[in-house]
Amino acid sequence: MTDTKLYIGNKTYSSWSLRGWLACKLAGLSFDEIMVPLDTDEFKSTMRAASPTGCVPLLRHGDIDVWDSLAIIDYIDHISDGDLWPNNHEAFAHAKSISAEMHSGLTHLRGACPMNFRRKWRDMEMTYKVARDVARVDSIWTNTRERFGAAGDFLFGEFSAADIMFAPVVGRFDTYDLPRSDVSQTYMDAVFNHPLMKEWLVGAAEEDMIVPFDEIDPDAKILGE
Repeated sequence: MTDTKLYIGNKTYSSWSLRGWLACKLAGLSFDEIMVPLDTDEFKSTMRAASPTGCVPLLRHGDIDVWDSLAIIDYIDHISDGDLWPNNHEAFAHAKSISAEMHSGLTHLRGACPMNFRRKWRDMEMTYKVARDVARVDSIWTNTRERFGAAGDFLFGEFSAADIMFAPVVGRFDTYDLPRSDVSQTYMDAVFNHPLMKEWLVGAAEEDMIVPFDEIDPDAKILGE
């Protein structure tokens, strides 16, 4: 047992939990992982008691509570060696901007394509708004890799906070076979092959709970309707 706890939801579905978990792991933070099943009475009672938002993830570090995955990333960056974000000013500005855009925007993609690591959909059409978000993500990955990724396989070379923010979207692009450039596909392969991502996916594969809210109609043909 440690004095640090991370509350997360199901690894199959919980995109925000994935971000908080990756940040803790990447920084080498020792923590107890508490998985609270989504969309259950247990989740409601546990998270309402633990977090002011009643949501996951929640990092409890001693007597300090940090909720919201981007806040968790920044808090861990603050208390550790400060290596989660790029050090170069231009790269840092770009990383923060695309991460904030992911955090607050791209709502049509996120709403139409819930993260789901145990299912695959193919040959889906998209509404205009979903397709616009998909194209924007592909542009972000391609542009960032070309500008800042020469030193490694990830957006800014080494795996960083920006990759953490986009990791669930990498999952979405694979699950729903969303259109992407060759540069984006190579980036997605790198994310899936990262040891921490592999560890999370093992956990997701061991789950058998179905959360209907995060499943789309198996007969659906158009994402976003």
